[in-house]
Amino acid sequence: MCSGLFTGQADRVRTRAGRGTGTRDGESGGNADTAVRVRGLVKRYGERLAVDGLDLDIFPGEVFALLGPNGAGKTTTVEILEGYRRRDEGEVSVIGADPAHGDLAWRARIGIVLQSTAETAELTVAELIHHFAGYYPDPRDPDDVIVSVGLEDKRDARTRSLSGGQRRRLDVALGIVGNPRLLFLDEPTTGFDPQARRSFWDLVRALRGDGTTILLTTHYLDEAQALADRVGVIDKGRLLAVDTPDRLGGRLAHRARVRWHDDDGDHEEITDTPTRLVTELGDRYGGEVPQLQVIRPSLEDVYLGMLEES
Repeated sequence: MCSGLFTGQADRVRTRAGRGTGTRDGESGGNADTAVRVRGLVKRYGERLAVDGLDLDIFPGEVFALLGPNGAGKTTTVEILEGYRRRDEGEVSVIGADPAHGDLAWRARIGIVLQSTAETAELTVAELIHHFAGYYPDPRDPDDVIVSVGLEDKRDARTRSLSGGQRRRLDVALGIVGNPRLLFLDEPTTGFDPQARRSFWDLVRALRGDGTTILLTTHYLDEAQALADRVGVIDKGRLLAVDTPDRLGGRLAHRARVRWHDDDGDHEEITDTPTRLVTELGDRYGGEVPQLQVIRPSLEDVYLGMLEES
């Protein structure tokens, strides 16, 4: 999937945004209860089936993380949702329209965080965001956007001087300045240090709090756990499962490992009723169980298990 600024993006943004009057979710057809609705999606490249009958719903205002290994079909799926790739079969509605026939007003209602290049290196942060705001019919206030992404101290800095984390925040600013109903974030924190990643997560949460629907692709399972209301796992072009991060693959139904340590050494029990066992241990130890751990399969454990079985 193409992700940020690249040569010729200004032309694409003009095409995407236009000057028409935007509509609200669901007004141009489709289901008003879903921001994205996909049924039976199929995409072929020659003899290879990249997307194989995929069904998907994404609800307004949620963060949905699409997980899958390289070559699983998630990039093709997302590009079809963005309107940049044609499907072979199936029905697709994205904020009330078929992306294959999305008009300028529809394109103004989606935001895509794209990968940066040096073509805008000499523009300042403020110049670039104000410039892009002019492509949209109903943009956010550029100065408010600068503050919302945490770049107020860098508004007069040239983009070439920004750190990697600051540059990614600028990419998000360009993705949201058009006031999109749906924002696509492709691997947004790749290459970030831990502090920058956590700061970026706060930004995503703030966007969700403003009512923006977000489709996130990431290889970081902790990122999906922290940000997503629901996650979907895709492999070999098929959607294997969709659920909340805590419930995906029946995580809560897996037997738990309860571990603790006392003067007699390490102890471990595998149980279907960890709460009851911990209560019993608390009574045994007078309230505080030494070095207590209750362990269930992580999201990564479940995800990898799904891929092995698919």
